Amino acid sequence: MKELKVIYEDNHSIVVIKPAGIPSQADKTGDTDMLTLVKAYIKEKYNKPGEVFLGLVHRLDRMTEGIMVFARTSKGASRLSEAIRNGDFKKEYIAAVEGKLEGTGHLENYLYKDERTNTSSVVPETKKGAKLASLDYTVVGHTNFKNKEYTYVRIKLHTGRHHQIRVQMSNIGHPLYGDVKYGGTKGDLALFACSLKFIHPTKDDIMEFNVMPDNTGIWEDIDGANRN
Repeated sequence: MKELKVIYEDNHSIVVIKPAGIPSQADKTGDTDMLTLVKAYIKEKYNKPGEVFLGLVHRLDRMTEGIMVFARTSKGASRLSEAIRNGDFKKEYIAAVEGKLEGTGHLENYLYKDERTNTSSVVPETKKGAKLASLDYTVVGHTNFKNKEYTYVRIKLHTGRHHQIRVQMSNIGHPLYGDVKYGGTKGDLALFACSLKFIHPTKDDIMEFNVMPDNTGIWEDIDGANRN
């Protein structure tokens, strides 16, 4: 495990980079998780006795890398959770998808999560348990990796469904690199939470954080992508 990357912290919140392969919180695997890692960081840095409070207000899938914010107080947790419910918590992702896309697009589907297989699929609106999934994407660049063409897309989520980006991009014939589960080529999942924007839990300040993946592997040409 690499050293925890902290990009911002104050009395009420802490913003970090979650590496791929680490769950957001403890699960049945028993593997090290972000909630535990950030608690340990706070406990050591501030020499805190006893249990450290840390609120998990949102999650990233295990294989997704990128920006996460945790609440350091109950007030912070409550207000950040409220911001999520009210749609005032903005997340954007960058992904590398197979094939060539151009311009912008809006995807709207109904997804159904199969708990037995931990997968989601596009289904008719009338299917029991189906939930609306909506996102916008903007092409920001292209790359050729291992003799295949890929497109870098920046994605703005309007809903937060299970495996939403992966399922919706696969559904239009452009699965993510590394997403074998949904038809992609084998490799490290090319999905990075690159932008996070929210109102500070105790002030009126707008907090905005933007980070891009390191330009290695599938991301080798990401420095040439349009970052706006």
